[in-house]
Order: sequence, then C-alpha cells, then structure tokens
Amino acid sequence: MSAPVNHLEERIKDATDMLEELMPSAITLAMMLRHRKMAAWLRAEFEGYSEPAKAPPYRRDLPGHIVARSPQYGWIPAPVDEVQKAEHGRLDLLEGIRSLEKTCANCKKGNGNRIALPQEQMSELQAQINLSAELAINVSRDTYGGVLKTIRAAIYLWTRELIAAGLGGEHNSFSEQERKLASALDEPDQFWRRAMVELDQLPIPDTREIGFFEKVFGRAG
Repeated sequence: MSAPVNHLEERIKDATDMLEELMPSAITLAMMLRHRKMAAWLRAEFEGYSEPAKAPPYRRDLPGHIVARSPQYGWIPAPVDEVQKAEHGRLDLLEGIRSLEKTCANCKKGNGNRIALPQEQMSELQAQINLSAELAINVSRDTYGGVLKTIRAAIYLWTRELIAAGLGGEHNSFSEQERKLASALDEPDQFWRRAMVELDQLPIPDTREIGFFEKVFGRAG
C-alpha cells in the first residue's frame, strides 16, 4: 500500500523534486479525493493560463526591469521614470509549470530572464523616452521562484490539512466517509491565499539552480 498524502507532503519539501514532476501526483490525489476544484487548479497551473483574467494574483502584474540594447554595452537599464516603470515594467507570467521552472532553474541567482516588449508597447515607450534602441523587460529569478514557491506552498498546506483531517497513512483509495471528511478542503483559493501570506514561514524550498553538467548532460536518473 502507499501513503499518497504523506508522500506528496515529503516531496513538496524536497528541493531535488521538481514541481513539474510532482504535479501529476497531486492531480491524481485530488481526483482520488474527488476534489474537483483542486484538480482543476492544479491542471491550470501545470498547463498555464490562456489569459490574465483566469490567472491567480500571484502570477499577475509582476515587476520587471526595463532594459535597452546598447551597441557598445549590450543590455543596460533603460532611462525610464517611475510612471513609465509602472506602466510598462510589469507583466503576467501565464506559462505552465514546465516553462516557468525551466526558466527559473536555468537562471543564476541575482540574474533573470529577458522578455521582449510587444512591438506596439515598445514603440510607445521608445517615443516617450526618445530612444530607438530595442527595449525588453528583465524578470528576476526571484520573481519566477516566488510564483513556483507559492504553488508548492499551496499544495503543502493542502496536504497538511488532509493529514490533520485523518487522511494520512496508507491508502490505495479513499472511502466515501473519508472523502466526506475532506470535502471542505476542496478550495484551492484558500490554500494559495494562505501561501501568499505565510510563504516565508513554511518549509518550502526555492527552485534549485541547474548546474553546468546537468545543462550539458541532463538530469541524472
């Protein structure tokens, strides 16, 4: 027999277990419990969101740094004011877990990922700052990591509440009575909202940086 709730809780706290790899187990557990809302949220996170309005707030209106391409120095901070930063220097991260985690894992600490500004938005900002150089938004590794950590933390809080409700231990399936005990926990909103507030107090690891040999040869095993 297996202990799906306890096993998932342990995996969530293990930095070597990528979120992409444990999400299918979380989805399976939600389906075993008939937690339809939780399963839908987990799938949406796994696959990504088609539009900003469907995404939770921890994925939306995230800060970046506007940079400009210099022929002499490469990418450098663009000469923008606070109003322009607020208008053009924020974005939504709607990609699925695999893309977000890959980007984060491949960024070095203190670095980030450069995302091109849409042409219309770039032309508008170029005119405002009287600059013809290509413009982009640099999104920090910490911003990507914060999204991923919030998702991990929400799943962790869900597993902790399931264990508190008596659903830990060995199970190949859950009885109708057990599913009734856990029915009130089929509310992903409550868990990701708690995760946003409690994130720094939870035993959730940061997304680890992929080393040189992993990039060249892939992950072991």
